Amino acid sequence: MPTELTAEQAAARLATDDTLGIPLGPGQPPAFLRALGERTDWTDLGVYGALLAVGTELFSRPGVHYLSGFYGPLERALRDSGANIEFAPADFRRFGPLLERQAPRVMTTVAAPPDADGWCSLSLHAGGTVGELRRAGADPERLLVVEVSDAYPRTVGWQEHRHALHVDEIDVLVHSTDGPVALPEAPPNDVDKAIARHAVAFIPSGATLQTGIGSIPSQIATLLAEGDGHDFGLHSEMFTDGCMRLHRAGKVTNAHKGQYDGVSVTTFAFGSTELYEWLDGNSDVAFLPVEVVNAPEVIGANSDMVSINGALAVDIHGQVVADTIAGDQFSGVGGAEDFVAGVGLELSDRSLICLPSTFAKDGALQSRILPWFGPGAVITTPRHHVDVIVTEYGAAELEGKTVQERGEALAAIAHPQFRDELLAAATRAANGRSPVTGLTG
Repeated sequence: MPTELTAEQAAARLATDDTLGIPLGPGQPPAFLRALGERTDWTDLGVYGALLAVGTELFSRPGVHYLSGFYGPLERALRDSGANIEFAPADFRRFGPLLERQAPRVMTTVAAPPDADGWCSLSLHAGGTVGELRRAGADPERLLVVEVSDAYPRTVGWQEHRHALHVDEIDVLVHSTDGPVALPEAPPNDVDKAIARHAVAFIPSGATLQTGIGSIPSQIATLLAEGDGHDFGLHSEMFTDGCMRLHRAGKVTNAHKGQYDGVSVTTFAFGSTELYEWLDGNSDVAFLPVEVVNAPEVIGANSDMVSINGALAVDIHGQVVADTIAGDQFSGVGGAEDFVAGVGLELSDRSLICLPSTFAKDGALQSRILPWFGPGAVITTPRHHVDVIVTEYGAAELEGKTVQERGEALAAIAHPQFRDELLAAATRAANGRSPVTGLTG
């Protein structure tokens, strides 16, 4: 049986020079992380995690080094304030093996309280930490700290993937009253709505869907919920309010996926309080480890798979930048490339990468579709994996096209102000030449 401690007592169990592994976002234990942040005696604490969702002083303390696999607003703020934080580029499905290699002495997660049989549902996050949580609990030289709260929904796994830890596996149990961070949806603007209208044309009835977060995927889900399409399946690393909306509209049956039939598959959920309440005790959604959910061969085995992801910029080769801005880390690779690659295993499947055609910088309109990327650009998705790019002006199908044809197709969905330079670059790219001006060979 675990030792029951307060968050502060549990925090005292870490040495001043120690290692700690935490889940991504909604799996992070709020009270325990805050208690760790109250300590000021750290000399060399290494923390491994991703997408912070808990406000804590821990990562600003001297002697604390944070290695993140995905930047969110809190990571960006820490970086800009001079905290000791670094980014580790990795697909989401590689988080588990990388964490196993690090083997932090202390592992932690948040969970729902034990049921009558002693099982603590892992609630909103399976991700890449499940295996390491169990390994830490089984190793007498390591420590497994689990924070439980009634405010977290009880969710379920599937068959051999039991989405829960038993109390007998846990070293330290911390009771709290904290709830998960709510992530309300941003209302879509006219550009988002136009992009969504173009995107839904690629989604037939019976398709299996993966969607990300943001106003564009949310609007796509709204249009599907209100439209004539039906019998959709869901296989998505992230379960959102849009996914819930499709379920509530009766559009999701999961009857034709060919695997995991009858349930929507995800590895974590992030959204509104309403979403968390809907997930509580809901066996229509199965939480599985990310190495299962995001495996390209598993994704590709779904029937009529359609992935929907976002981007920050694209060039006429079809290269996509999705996680950096001017070389600065903005988010992370996450599962986008997993799903783009998985969908690419079947020609009947489609990968949609959606983005507004422009953004404003210093009051001037800038194109997100570029003739070429400049020095320092960090590519998220390589050109040979890209299928369809969608903006408010339409959709460009790139698969199987030459660079010149890609440039022409992308120019057609760019803002009119930038089309001429894109067409000129496309012409220069004929016969496999470079579109870049000023180069000498």
